[in-house]
Amino acid sequence: MTVLAVAEHRRGELRDVSYELLTVGRELAAAFDAEFHVAVVSGDVDRYAEDLNCEGVDVVHTVDYGEEFNHDVTVQALAQLAQRVDPRVIVAPHTVNGLDYAPALAERLDYPLVTDAVDLAVEEELVVTREMYGSKVETTIEVTGERALVTVRPAEWGPAQGVGDATTESADVSIDESAVRSRVTRFEEVADGDVDITDADVLVSVGRGIGEAENLDIVHDLADALGATVSASRPVVDNGWLPKNRQVGQ
Repeated sequence: MTVLAVAEHRRGELRDVSYELLTVGRELAAAFDAEFHVAVVSGDVDRYAEDLNCEGVDVVHTVDYGEEFNHDVTVQALAQLAQRVDPRVIVAPHTVNGLDYAPALAERLDYPLVTDAVDLAVEEELVVTREMYGSKVETTIEVTGERALVTVRPAEWGPAQGVGDATTESADVSIDESAVRSRVTRFEEVADGDVDITDADVLVSVGRGIGEAENLDIVHDLADALGATVSASRPVVDNGWLPKNRQVGQ
């Protein structure tokens, strides 16, 4: 039995959530008395494999195909790998990329899919905790099947620590190029000085109650004093008072 975590990278660097997934996967593997495997698809996979060799990881599987994330490549590669290592649970990041491939992968493997997990536990079955209604309600889902694919919310677990002694294996997969329907052509940077609110530790968020754009000055002052980042609800963005990448709950 194995637990399989899927690492994520962008523009040549592993994303923080990859190391958080190592913590999640290690805990699940211990609970299931299973081996812990990690998969990384595309990019500088040999370097990524070295970085992913943290304490508790048994095997890192690499798929050397292309440089950046591709839906079709990822689904094909992970489906073939999963059929070989037979994971009890696959954990993937609840990110734009993770949400892109996870449903297709779950359908291909016939795994139940649970998204946006904020906690995981193993009792008689795998129990997944999710938040609903703007984090006002917590719900627990008991996965009664023998397999599951779970996307994990970033920043809910700490990153894995320590250097491990994992084996690195080049995954024995075959990519059908005729089924690869898209490719990355370029990246466009956000405006200078703007931020990714998902990376912020503290947000000061405003809504329609701010009244008018001029009142944002005091909000920015408060955010600066707190070392926080300003974010907003959709009405503020729709009014053009803050850019769309400052909107929470997209």
